[in-house]
Parts: sequence; structure tokens; C-alpha cells
Amino acid sequence: MKKIFKLADSKKHEDRVLESIKHNIRKYAKREKKKNLPDKATMYWGFDCKIGATKEQAKTVEYAELIKALDTVKSTEASEVYIEILAKIVDKPLKSEEPVENEDNNIAP
Repeated sequence: MKKIFKLADSKKHEDRVLESIKHNIRKYAKREKKKNLPDKATMYWGFDCKIGATKEQAKTVEYAELIKALDTVKSTEASEVYIEILAKIVDKPLKSEEPVENEDNNIAP
């Protein structure tokens, strides 16, 4: 999703406009996460995100920080915000299986 959102609407309160943008971001992420993965056991959906007042000013942020970055752009009195979210397949980190020791310092199977 590459989109420019207006942060002001003459018919709506600015807080409702901001909440609408946040809702669209969450809705897009939820829709992308529903797509099938080649191997669900070893992969998951990740997101490459950019946000800024304009496309040229957009900075890369983590998906978890996207909403906070949106609030930051809003506080700069910008009239628009550029948001870019691209879904990508990410491999899960492998779990290393270490033997568990019990109280007698014997290695349990």
C-alpha cells in the first residue's frame, strides 16, 4: 500500500480523521496476514514501512512503530501524510534445541 492520506477534512474532526487512517493501516495489515504462505511453520508476514509528510521525506520505520510515527507527523501540523507498507515473507528464527538438565545434573531426553 502506497498512499497519501489527508490529515484534515472540513466535515470531520481531525481526531476522527487520524483514527480512520490508523484503522486503514491495521485493516491492510490484517488482510495481508490472511494470505497463504508457502510454509506456515517456518515463515510469517513482515512489513517494510515508510512514513513522512511527503514521499521524499518518508523515513523507514518498523511496523510496530508506525502508529507512533503517524502521531508524530500529525503533531508537525502537516496537511498530508505519505504511508508506504509493503508485505514480505520472513523466515522464522530457528529454535536451537538444547538438552534440559534436571536436579541431579542428568541430561533429560
